[in-house]
Amino acid sequence: MVRVVTAGHVNWDVTLRVAALPAPDGEARISSQRRSGGGSAANVAAAIAGYGAEAGVIGSVGDDEPGFLARRELDRDGVDVSALRTVRSAETTVKYLIVDAEGEVMVLGNEGANEAFSVADLDPTVVRDADHLHLTSQRPETAERLAGIARDAGVTVSFDPGRRLSERDYGDLPDRVDLLFLNQREAAVALASTAPREAVAGTDRVLVVKHGANGATVYSDEAVVESPGFDVDPVDTTGAGDAFAAGFLAVVLGAWDGVARETIRAGDFDRALRIANACGAMAACEEGARTAPTRADAEEFLVDRRSVD
Repeated sequence: MVRVVTAGHVNWDVTLRVAALPAPDGEARISSQRRSGGGSAANVAAAIAGYGAEAGVIGSVGDDEPGFLARRELDRDGVDVSALRTVRSAETTVKYLIVDAEGEVMVLGNEGANEAFSVADLDPTVVRDADHLHLTSQRPETAERLAGIARDAGVTVSFDPGRRLSERDYGDLPDRVDLLFLNQREAAVALASTAPREAVAGTDRVLVVKHGANGATVYSDEAVVESPGFDVDPVDTTGAGDAFAAGFLAVVLGAWDGVARETIRAGDFDRALRIANACGAMAACEEGARTAPTRADAEEFLVDRRSVD
């Protein structure tokens, strides 16, 4: 099996659905509530475990009920949680996700324990024994050191820095990973005035730019591959990007087909994008962050869409 280790945030999410956000000094009625595990590292690990990979997660939770629940849920989903640190006398990070009628999300959260983890807490063999390391939002120094361990061991690295990219200085780390995931807003920050194709020209790096409902594009020195999105009615876009990343990684690493890939191949990009777009679209049609579809459901979705197209 392909072993994928993710690193970053492990949260407990409370999703609240409202018709619209209230005006100042106003009030909005909550139409539904959902509680589940969240955090990009946890979401990708849980999804890719369902897509045929052996998955593990690196991060930290508090010594409290949300931390216990988040750990138990990951373990239930088949994720190795041996490198998930429990921080004594600390609270697990809890995110309150306010979702409006259009499926758009506003996030409120406490700092909590999800960045208490440091590389000093980690047995390096957790990374060295992996086939791939997927970095998500976390302290830049932690991401840099984890990437260094992976590179020294010949482990490929992907990075999805998320919405806090503009607030953090990751230095040249985004330029030194094998695979970088960005949405359009993040690409404007990370690439500045450089065109995506120019950013990867003459390198072995792969850049995936997500366009939300309009699909995504992969840029590499070999090719530019575009794939349109799917026409769905979004309910909650929380976690859709994580489902997309898990689907894409599962294909290019070979987990989806049960055959490990030694390299990330341009020939897989078209299929990887189509599957990733399907995973993201289906996740957006469900409430909560941990809503990536099963592999069987994603494949059925693609068959149905192909027949319509």
